[in-house]
Order: sequence, then structure tokens, then C-alpha cells
Amino acid sequence: MRNPVRTTITYVLLILLTVLVLTPLFWVVSASFKPSGEIFTYPPTFLPQDPTLENFTRLFQEMPIVQYVVNSTFLATSHTLLLLAIATMGGFAFAKYSFRGRGVLFAIVLASMMIPFHLVLVPLFTLLYQFGWLDTYQGVILPYLASSGFGVFLMRQFILSVPSDLLDAARIDGTSEFGIYWRVIIPAVKPAMGALSIFGFLGAWNEFLWPMIVLRDAAKYTLPLGLASLVGVYRQEYGMLMAGTLLSILPIMALFLAMQREFVQGITLGAVKE
Repeated sequence: MRNPVRTTITYVLLILLTVLVLTPLFWVVSASFKPSGEIFTYPPTFLPQDPTLENFTRLFQEMPIVQYVVNSTFLATSHTLLLLAIATMGGFAFAKYSFRGRGVLFAIVLASMMIPFHLVLVPLFTLLYQFGWLDTYQGVILPYLASSGFGVFLMRQFILSVPSDLLDAARIDGTSEFGIYWRVIIPAVKPAMGALSIFGFLGAWNEFLWPMIVLRDAAKYTLPLGLASLVGVYRQEYGMLMAGTLLSILPIMALFLAMQREFVQGITLGAVKE
């Protein structure tokens, strides 16, 4: 039987941890409905004393917030689709094909996961300048795919669980290698693709540093770049910033709720080795 004291302590600690994690989110929601003067009142008020939609109204009136959302959606979706294509193809090759240098190449993929993206900012910027890709969407999307090593590793681990006899049977039936990839591998790793798509979309949606370095035209700004302009040396619009932050959270929450089953399956599937 479980120790009731230990169980109680565990639940109390979990509740405290949950409160600690949710407090910033609660503050964002609360501050987005507060007038500007109430946000910095002391002692602070956790609930708006005079709820208002002024921050949301000003956000849509004073900023091209819809354009920022469209830009972020396009970049995040493009990055996610390319990431899934590279990860599944790379994982398929490393898991089911034997070729010279496979171990070395896979070791390089694993090593790339240990290199912080910030270390290659200057070389990537130099390459983009030489290609003429500064202030372009491809300049934002393609270099960021260099950090897709985790996706290749994740897909390889899942594809290893696909029986090789199934692939051989497809070859005997005359299926091409791409047909095996599309008709056998992709359906088998959909849970892993669901988990990876959430990770990829979330990372691209929240990315700030690289788009800030590449993009110059304000019309191409992503949502994080647009929201960052609300707080500067001569302007501090924290109410609008909280409202914009709340709006930026909603698409991610909707994506997670829509793909929750695939996400959980992708995380847990293969966790236990048979």
C-alpha cells in the first residue's frame, strides 16, 4: 500500500508546481483586460478591477496585427512541413538502408543537436548576404532547418520499430522506394509526426532572434517582432503587449488541442522496448 503521508506531500508539491507554472499565464490574461494605469498599481491586483477591451481595440487599430499573424502562420507552417519532410526522409534512410558512412553521418546529425543555433548566426548571416536572401522569407525558413537533427533522430527511432518484412513485402509487390516511404512509413509514424509538428510549429511561431536579424521590412514582421515594438525606450505599452501575447498563445493552444492524441501517442509510443 502507498504511504498516505508521502502521497499527500507529492500531491501538494504537484499542486504548488502547477500554480507556479500557471501564474505567469494567469497574469497575462488578467493584465490584458486591465487599464494601463492598473497594471503597475501596488499592491498588485490579480483580477481586473475595471475590466476593459481597450488593449485589444488599440492593438488592432494601431498595429497591423492581422498581417503579423498571417506572416507568423505562413513561416511556422512552411517550417513545419519542411521539417516533417526532412525528418521522415532522413529517419527512413538511417533506419532502413545500409550504406557506407551511415554511422558517421548519423553521428554528425546527433552532434548537430549539441551545437547552439546562436553559434552559427554570423556564418548563416554571411551566407544569406551572399545569396541575396536578407529580408526574405526563405532566408528565415531554410537556415533554421539546420537544427532539424532532433527530428531526424526522433523519426529514425520510430521507423526502426516498423518491421522490415513489411517493406520487403511491398517491394515484392512492385512498390517503389518512394511508394514504400509514402504508403508504409508515413502512416506508421503519424503519431511521431504529430508530436514533431507541434514542436516544430511552436518553435517557429515563437522564434524571435533569427527573424529579427534577417527581416528589415516591417510588413514582413512576425508576431513576436511586432509585439516587441510595443516596448522600447520611448514607448511602453504593456497592456497592449499582454493582449498581443494572449492572442499569440491561442493558435498554439488550438493546435495542441486538435492534435493532443497524436502528441501523446508520439511521446509515449516506443517508450517501452518490447
